[in-house]
Amino acid sequence: MLELKNISFEVTEEGKKIEIIRDLNLTVGDRKFFVITGPNGSGKSTLAKLIAGIVKPISGQILLDGVDITGKSITERAKMGVGFAFQQPVRFKGIKVLDLLRIAAGNQMTVASACEYLSEVGLCARDYVHREVNASLSGGELKRIEIATVLARKTRLTVFDEPEAGIDLWSFQNLIRIFESMRKNIEDSSIIIISHQERILNIADEIAVLTNGRIEQQGTRDEVYPSVVGTEAAQDACAMLK
Repeated sequence: MLELKNISFEVTEEGKKIEIIRDLNLTVGDRKFFVITGPNGSGKSTLAKLIAGIVKPISGQILLDGVDITGKSITERAKMGVGFAFQQPVRFKGIKVLDLLRIAAGNQMTVASACEYLSEVGLCARDYVHREVNASLSGGELKRIEIATVLARKTRLTVFDEPEAGIDLWSFQNLIRIFESMRKNIEDSSIIIISHQERILNIADEIAVLTNGRIEQQGTRDEVYPSVVGTEAAQDACAMLK
């Protein structure tokens, strides 16, 4: 279980302090496919980075399975099973997809095992396992390879920061299918997705709405989904993929 208690975060710009997250409380239970949504500028990506340990709160506590991880680095959290998927996956010139999967798994997995992970995310394994993770790959391909590394790591908690960013409609449709499969097969882990895409919201177990740095609403999909579908943020997101 992930718990955020009274979390606040601010930045300083031109000598002025700007509050991004304000006294935020959030609980994400075990085996949940959890979506955090909200308008642009509400603090969604900052919240994702706070959970992953990329930035630290100025106050409050972050607990994972009852353990205080507030002061732990992104590396320490990764060792505890916290994964983070960036909006724009990192490219690694000179590193092959097989190498990346082995690094994620922490062992010298076989080519056959690597191919299984690639197949799970809809990639023809023989075409990708020996390719470099470089500019020759599209945004959609990189997203799926990144998800394959998440599967290989067997993370306790994975945060996806707007996974739909920078990919075309066809890739987005494939992404939805992958997330639907992950949700069906979720075991002793939880998935948090930062998104305002209606199709991602529609497959969530629970949804939290972030507005002006605070959780405005949280509940099951049936409780929250009707109130967020058709909002300006959701309509803008759909327009971006057309």
